[in-house]
Amino acid sequence: MSEAARPLLIVVSGMSGSGKSVALNTLEDLDFFCTDNLPAELLPRFVRSVASDNRGRHRLAVGIDVRNRTPDLTRIPEWLSEVGDLGFDHKLVYFDTRDEVLLKRYSDTRRKHPLSHEGLPLADAIVLERKRMRPLRAIADLVMDTSEMNVHQMRRQVITELGVGAHQGLSLLFESFAYKRGLPADADFVFDARALPNPHWDARLRPLSGRDAAVREHLDRDALVQEFRGQVTAFLDTWIPRFEAETRSYLTVAFGCTGGRHRSVYLAESLARHFRDQGREGVVTFHRELE
Repeated sequence: MSEAARPLLIVVSGMSGSGKSVALNTLEDLDFFCTDNLPAELLPRFVRSVASDNRGRHRLAVGIDVRNRTPDLTRIPEWLSEVGDLGFDHKLVYFDTRDEVLLKRYSDTRRKHPLSHEGLPLADAIVLERKRMRPLRAIADLVMDTSEMNVHQMRRQVITELGVGAHQGLSLLFESFAYKRGLPADADFVFDARALPNPHWDARLRPLSGRDAAVREHLDRDALVQEFRGQVTAFLDTWIPRFEAETRSYLTVAFGCTGGRHRSVYLAESLARHFRDQGREGVVTFHRELE
């Protein structure tokens, strides 16, 4: 097997609240086989099991952080060495964020810190987490500071920094959003779906989203929606290759509607599927109002 063709394991680690979940979700969109909070000592066994299941899984990603039951994370190099012996390249990526930003993120989301069960105030839990995670940060192949990044920028950074070698050509992000919460800051193209029939007014469909089969089938049957989707598809089929020819590496296409749950989600998923069906590997989705 050539060096370029060697399978890859990415270990995603770092501070809680720094973007590890965003990274794993994005890698999963890029066809990595992902699992979170795997006991660290099981890394070689996990790689061996997945690599031998005859499904052609050659890109794996594992989340390992302070929740891990393994008390001695200093043995990670030993286990990664065993992964190398199995024929896998490996990369440990550490996500970090300044303490004051972590405090604000926890305050905004009201989520519990993983060490809160030890009875520590949030600030002290963050200090303890830094201490426990020090062995992993010290051996990281890449440290990614997300202090100044929003979710969209994190996904872009993951694709550009971690997607190296995973695919060739332009990476495409199809995003949905609600106009009442403002336009996405990083969108290259924005399409307004508010003129389309709204499933929100159907009581059966209202609690669902554009990812649910009932909503998809409802919008698939609507002639106006299909006309809109067809015209947008034709536009992107024409112009995306031209951006690619200009050596552009990343493009964001956003769809907006009133609530960001039905029409915009449906269209983002539909266009992403269209370009994946063309054989593109770097196609991901993000639904701002659902995630």
